[in-house]
Amino acid sequence: MGIFIKNPEQIEKMRVASRIVEKTHLLLAKHIRPGIATRELNALADDFIRSQGAVPSFLGYEMTGDSFPASICCSINEEVIHGIPGLRRLKSGDIVSIDIGAQKDKFHGDAARTYAVGDLSPEKALLMDVTKQSFFSGMPYARHGRYLHEMSAAIEAYVKPYGFSVVRDFCGHGIGRKLHEEPSIPHFKQANRGPRLQKGMVLAIEPMVVAGKANVRILDDNWTTVTKDGKPAAHYENTVVITDGAPEILTMNEGA
Repeated sequence: MGIFIKNPEQIEKMRVASRIVEKTHLLLAKHIRPGIATRELNALADDFIRSQGAVPSFLGYEMTGDSFPASICCSINEEVIHGIPGLRRLKSGDIVSIDIGAQKDKFHGDAARTYAVGDLSPEKALLMDVTKQSFFSGMPYARHGRYLHEMSAAIEAYVKPYGFSVVRDFCGHGIGRKLHEEPSIPHFKQANRGPRLQKGMVLAIEPMVVAGKANVRILDDNWTTVTKDGKPAAHYENTVVITDGAPEILTMNEGA
């Protein structure tokens, strides 16, 4: 299948779903503190998403034959992505990456943020900031007529001077009726230019940056992905529409 170009009506549906995702992040941000269990954050998110007439995109999502068992992903410290909420309680000094998806009227929105829990080490604080800013370093290239991998290269170029690494085993993705659509979006320099961006493309751009080496492994739960060297990781993602001008970030209507 090729890249699904959305019309204005479809983009409006994605705008609504994405706004629910952003509101869910704003809600959880108020509850992230030492002592809270990640399953409590999951319950808050699930209840809120459903209260908006939407459903969590991740609950039951299948990959490699396994269904994801929660409504959000909570990945702590060396956990990069796909952490499963449970009994673990956050403690001061942790960073927690929360990935949220919502589906409404058959279209998805998707966004991730990394949050500080209490007082952070300087390294973790810098990692969070660099990860977020690497996303924005790619935005000048998220325009009609540019090539996808110009954005990929810009993200990695921002990260490298800090001595951090961009995860290579997982990428961003197109998004629409399906949570994951074409194209795949690497966040590091490629040998080719990739597809030309077109107005109406909607992309989930999500740099995953680690303080050490880029190598990762998946734990026995078949979901939680961690750094092999145990160094911390951060994740920042938005759902972005390619327009005939500056890109529109659907999951950032109030900033974050």
